[in-house]
Amino acid sequence: MLRYPDIDPVAISLGPLQVHWYGLMYVIGFIAAWWLGRRRAARIGLNGDDVGDLIFYAALGVVLGGRLGYALFYGLDQWLADPLWILRVWDGGMSFHGGLIGVLLASLYFARKKRLAFFTLTDFVAPLVPIGLGAGRIGNFINHELPGRVTELPWGLVFPGQGPEPRHPSSLYEAVLEGAVLFAVLWWVSATPRRRGLVSGLFLTLYGVFRFGVEFVRRPDPQLGFIAFDWLTMGMLLSLPMIIAGAALMAWSRSRPVDARVDAAA
Repeated sequence: MLRYPDIDPVAISLGPLQVHWYGLMYVIGFIAAWWLGRRRAARIGLNGDDVGDLIFYAALGVVLGGRLGYALFYGLDQWLADPLWILRVWDGGMSFHGGLIGVLLASLYFARKKRLAFFTLTDFVAPLVPIGLGAGRIGNFINHELPGRVTELPWGLVFPGQGPEPRHPSSLYEAVLEGAVLFAVLWWVSATPRRRGLVSGLFLTLYGVFRFGVEFVRRPDPQLGFIAFDWLTMGMLLSLPMIIAGAALMAWSRSRPVDARVDAAA
């Protein structure tokens, strides 16, 4: 049995001002996306300033969509009981699926503004996302969030406040799969010209499969429990449409052209 790392969720404390690790992880994700995006911006006719604007719109989509999605999908009763709770983002509670919807809406606005094909832009954005996803899951781990189910495996951890049984460190599984693995695959695939929509479809499919799989070892959200069949969770239910849409998008991309403005430069 391994000891759960004793990490203070507050990274920096200056009097009444507290900077939480969870928030810093989002900052790391946005900075990484900005830096990586600038490396490939010219491939779709953008410049450095354009990438900064895109990251700003995407950040709004992540925060607003992620928090609203969590409130609707996982915490509706809590939100109705305490309307100001939705503003306390630093306490944790963000939905990837809500954030995804927010980023898609931001991308739609930006694509129209820059007169880009929507899937040309989402193919550009998709490889920029996983580092932020992985960092966010590490933030969940520091916050003692997303405990796994009880396990006898040697790397099981006793989560604070979750009883004496060792549990899967499911947030770390997600950090590896949705962060490191997803980034490596998407960055490699998108390094050479691909048919429009392929990278976006691959992102949806892989994330959906990774999240669906980890849900089997992640404890269901206590306020919801299992949605059906004593095994189906809300995370699984929200990931299924992603897998279907991703597979359909990859199939559709086979009839699409390679974007003429995309070159093979990294």
